[in-house]
Amino acid sequence: MNHGVILAFVTYATFSWGDAIVKSLAGGPSVFEIGFFTALAASAVIFFTKPKGERWRHFWRMKHPYAVNLRATCSLLAGVLGIYAFTHIPLAETYALIFLAPLLTTLASMVLLGEKIGPYRWLAVITGLCGTVLVVQPGFKALELGHVAALGVAFLGAMTVIILRTVAADEKRTSLLGMMLAYALVFNFFAMLPTFSWPSWQELLTMLAAGAIGSIGQVTLIAALRQAPANQVAPVQYSQIAWAVVIGASFYNEVPNLLALIGLAILAASGLLTLVREKVRDVPVIADKP
Repeated sequence: MNHGVILAFVTYATFSWGDAIVKSLAGGPSVFEIGFFTALAASAVIFFTKPKGERWRHFWRMKHPYAVNLRATCSLLAGVLGIYAFTHIPLAETYALIFLAPLLTTLASMVLLGEKIGPYRWLAVITGLCGTVLVVQPGFKALELGHVAALGVAFLGAMTVIILRTVAADEKRTSLLGMMLAYALVFNFFAMLPTFSWPSWQELLTMLAAGAIGSIGQVTLIAALRQAPANQVAPVQYSQIAWAVVIGASFYNEVPNLLALIGLAILAASGLLTLVREKVRDVPVIADKP
């Protein structure tokens, strides 16, 4: 197996455990407090991973400032909504909604980039929606704000991919990452102040661990993309569905019923079909975690 693909499996396992750690903070610090301390830990790790020839002090120099700032805003909002979703609804249901992002990217590509959507891609979109319905089971389970938040993450993730497709080739990685981290640190810092209370040592270490683990995932993702094409790396993200089932059942007593398991399988298949069609059409697939 390609070393890049192996790294991709490590990457998405890392992301899954980072999300699971965030979930353990449910009922503790506020969403903004979690967002600030995880971003702080992520910044400490990512600071040492800049590419050769780039300088962090120049991260604000951009060729597409509006697009980069919009991408950072989408990432910020996705982070806040993601923390809320992971701390309020089951992992499997959160991932089922977040993994609508590739399907929403397909629709956004049609509207914003003028791309044509063929029958296979429409089939993937419709199938993915059906799979998500089986997992969430509206009408049989109470829908919560956490579900809305996870759906918001999917939408923002799709917007992030669209933006990255237009600017990634021209912008420095330090600009893309630096603006994203700056937005997360500044916004969450001020948002947490009205209700801030010092977290316990356990909560603080948990938040810092979640941020560090997430940033390590970003580093291994970059390494994976250096060793394997994005079209081979991106499908591996659906391994997170398996991790969600295993971690949710093992640590949070979240055992999906048969319909939910079928829905997760359908959702993964539809996402993979979308990625395969992108590869056939030679459209770059960017594996990015919002």
